[in-house]
Amino acid sequence: MKEKKEKVKKTGKQKFVKFLKVICVIIVVIAVIVGIITLLNTLGNRSNSNFIKGLAKVEYENQLAPQLDEDGYYAIVSDDEINVMQLTDVHLGGGILSVKKDNLAINAVSAMISAEKPDLVIVTGDIAYPVPFQSLTFNNKNGAKLFAQLMEQLGVYWAPVFGNHDTEAYSFYTREQIYDFYTSGDYPHCIMQAGPEDVDGVGNYVVNVKKTSGEITQSLFLLDSHSYVDNDYFGIMWKYDTIHENQVQWYEDTLAKLTEENGGAAPKSLVFFHIPLPEMKEAYDEWAENGFKDTENVSHIYGYAGEHKSVVYGSEHNYGFFDKARELGSTQGILCGHDHLNNFAVDYKGMRMSYSYSVDYLAYVGIMKYGLQRGCTMIDISPDGSYNAHLENYYQDKYKPAAGKEAALMEQLNEDPGYSGQAS
Repeated sequence: MKEKKEKVKKTGKQKFVKFLKVICVIIVVIAVIVGIITLLNTLGNRSNSNFIKGLAKVEYENQLAPQLDEDGYYAIVSDDEINVMQLTDVHLGGGILSVKKDNLAINAVSAMISAEKPDLVIVTGDIAYPVPFQSLTFNNKNGAKLFAQLMEQLGVYWAPVFGNHDTEAYSFYTREQIYDFYTSGDYPHCIMQAGPEDVDGVGNYVVNVKKTSGEITQSLFLLDSHSYVDNDYFGIMWKYDTIHENQVQWYEDTLAKLTEENGGAAPKSLVFFHIPLPEMKEAYDEWAENGFKDTENVSHIYGYAGEHKSVVYGSEHNYGFFDKARELGSTQGILCGHDHLNNFAVDYKGMRMSYSYSVDYLAYVGIMKYGLQRGCTMIDISPDGSYNAHLENYYQDKYKPAAGKEAALMEQLNEDPGYSGQAS
């Protein structure tokens, strides 16, 4: 009987030891896989980093360097017209699965900036796209680092706001950490500011355009439109956030201070953020329901709607930013990104709202082969503060030297202006 008990104990110990061995093997296998993936990701990003190192610096006749003003905001000083480029949804995956597409995106950004020579580049969100099944990484700093390196290599000033993908819930780094990275001192051409701590979001700030006399002719407001709401932590249900109430108040208060600084004259302004306002959907739906003809409230200015189903993927929440902007009368236009295949602009109740062309080669299935939606928005700001925004498609002759990697797609677009690469 005693021997039987000892055998049972021995058998139990053997099973436990065997179980521990299996667990250890699993841990080792996972560690090896993670190590291999990390190594491959490092090599892929190093390849794109080396590509960036070979790019030429943008040569300006007279580059305008933004300077921190007494009010704590950056200012671009000029008595002449200045040019701002809006880029959006660059979507650098930063993983081994996205190396080729990341390279194409880097190449596209470099080509457009080198040709246009903007005084400032504003990026309206989603620089990084650390979605593991498309990039094979959770490390959102990889994409951020490639873009920051690119802009520093080109020697061009840039001001970003965050999009929903820049800091996913499962990403390694938070908005605060990516902001700290951008502003660490390693990338002096980045002029992003965090904004007040008591205002929601990271990256609520202003870049002013001033004359040499000190008059503010244009205030460029940049806002964090956040990510997801209503327990949709991973964005699976497409429940997007929007500009919060205390951000609306900050916008109003800041505009009042700038008006006082400007001798009582409210400066004209433009507002940039990632996720479109609920009013963008209101405007599009009214226009569409009227047979895509202008209504009393909506005038179509330019561009196309390429997204399906809802077309405009904004928030169901509304904290009054649009109404406040109309009330204050300073803001001439609201510019966003987010919906990669939308590039239209409308005037809605006297307020202009517009999408930019996107850069994305990664996020949508097959989007690498699309072409009509890829490019940038150029914004020409006159000395009197008025502005003109126009879309610039990537596939045109002035970008051709750097766009040569996509010569076949460029040829199709030039031959058939209706070609989009999408399946019919």
